[in-house]
Amino acid sequence: MQVHAAIEGRRSIRGFRPDKVPRATIEAILRIAARAPSGSNIQPWKVRVTTGAEKQRLSAALLAAHAGGAAGPREYQYYPRHWREPYLARRRATGWGLYGLLGIGKGDRAATEAWHARNFEFFGASVGLFFLMDRDMEHGSWLDMGMFIQSVMLAARGFGLESCAQAAFCDHHAVVRRELGLPEDQVLVCGMSLGFADAEAPQNRLVTAREEPEAFVTFGPEA
Repeated sequence: MQVHAAIEGRRSIRGFRPDKVPRATIEAILRIAARAPSGSNIQPWKVRVTTGAEKQRLSAALLAAHAGGAAGPREYQYYPRHWREPYLARRRATGWGLYGLLGIGKGDRAATEAWHARNFEFFGASVGLFFLMDRDMEHGSWLDMGMFIQSVMLAARGFGLESCAQAAFCDHHAVVRRELGLPEDQVLVCGMSLGFADAEAPQNRLVTAREEPEAFVTFGPEA
């Protein structure tokens, strides 16, 4: 797959087939992604892979915590504390676009909550990834981590796999930490579902809009 096709065709896939992904394929994806840039080549990323029975136990624990309303504060602030335009409109367009494909009407809280719970089942994917970083890393390392995560998603497409990066797991980071035995000195940045996309899942038809360069780029006088 050409690089531009891998980037332009990447989407957040929220419906997967249960087909198993070979460990050798997962290792190959992470080996490729490890070529992502990082300041002074410090490579601050760490990855915990979960599959099979362990992943099922983790999902059960997460679903129980979610149903019990036991979500704790996240270890870091992901979204703006105060929403404003144009970010609010973009967020709403994505949400209603997805809910429209799923047939979830405005105000249907039961259906919304049921759908949100699918995060903790990895949307049916056979592989779950968790991205971690030592707590004493600074903002620059978070930039490095973002480039690494993007590299994982793009490398996966070269193997016929798709992905969905998920901050939802951060709502229950204590459950993830307990079930997977994660060290306390590492922060959970996000999780990811990885596997084979279900072509029949209506939610996978969502294609979010992107601004044209004219909206976010400024050229100097000599360009």
